Amino acid sequence: MTESDFIIKNYNANLEKGSVKWASPSNIALVKYWGKKKNQIPENPSISFTLSECKTITEVTFSKKENANFSFDVIFEGENNEAFKPKIQTFFERIEVYMPFLRDYHFKIETSNTFPHSSGIASSASGMSALALCLMSIEQELSSSKIEKPYFNQKASFLARLGSGSACRSIEGELVVWGQNESTDSSDLYGVKYEGEIHSNFKNYQDTILLVDKGEKQVSSTVGHNLMYGHPFAEERFKQAHTNLDVLKNALTMGDFKTFISVVESEALTLHAMMMTSNPYFILMKPNTLQIINKIWEYRKQTASNVCFTLDAGANVHVLYPKSETNSVLQFIKTELVEYCQNQHFICDQIGFGANQIL
Repeated sequence: MTESDFIIKNYNANLEKGSVKWASPSNIALVKYWGKKKNQIPENPSISFTLSECKTITEVTFSKKENANFSFDVIFEGENNEAFKPKIQTFFERIEVYMPFLRDYHFKIETSNTFPHSSGIASSASGMSALALCLMSIEQELSSSKIEKPYFNQKASFLARLGSGSACRSIEGELVVWGQNESTDSSDLYGVKYEGEIHSNFKNYQDTILLVDKGEKQVSSTVGHNLMYGHPFAEERFKQAHTNLDVLKNALTMGDFKTFISVVESEALTLHAMMMTSNPYFILMKPNTLQIINKIWEYRKQTASNVCFTLDAGANVHVLYPKSETNSVLQFIKTELVEYCQNQHFICDQIGFGANQIL
């Protein structure tokens, strides 16, 4: 597929009004995307687990209008939110060529998260993917021909990427690859559902998210990505991601927990190492993040557990473990780790299978 394949050939803009609603999950990258080219093209491939409970629910109500300007309102958690409007304005400008009907309607965008916004749980990924899916449902209503599901998902992922890069990995599940590579079926333009063999060890994998800091990040992911331009270690990092994806693919096939843990934890620490060695440098981890990491290492050494951690671009810790260890790991979290969480707050999640339409 190329960009031109996602341009609407024919549509009927006579529909006066309507409403659509989608729930789209966040995702947690195992091999990290950090650094991008123009038009939200990744510098390196990534692969992520789609989550189940951490999601954004978005309803878009649309009504015909006369003027040719973009027109929309954003309501977040039940209140008008002007802060989100510039990002959505930019998103509409980027995708207008693929969805020319955007200027024909006024859109009321009502959205909410099941998790704290801007705290390192990829709220932009779930939010932009939910909005892209709503717009695709509107396109489906306006289209003069039936849109098949594979194309629907590909274009939704393609559009979501133009709003937030990692959003392209939230359309499907349980594992999604984004970025061209030699190890898997992939594309730079949209996320591709991972079709490689997944050992039963990694089915129904659990992710308990320890909310170390629910506040907004000091440095946005967009700024962080841009700092990879001219980064002294960027090129080696991009090569490392390709290698790690290949190694992780083999671990997923073989059910190799040891290799899985090694790659996933190394990727998390490398992501934050890139932040700490950029110019200007910054640190998103908090002291309690490091306390949790050390506690996990100590617990794993003592018990031979297969629990491990990963981090997104924030202070929170994603604790990953097989479903068979749920009781023991949750007990460990409640007795040893919860004290390092803000207000002792954590979220129990598991691997999910992508977005779903509600209305």
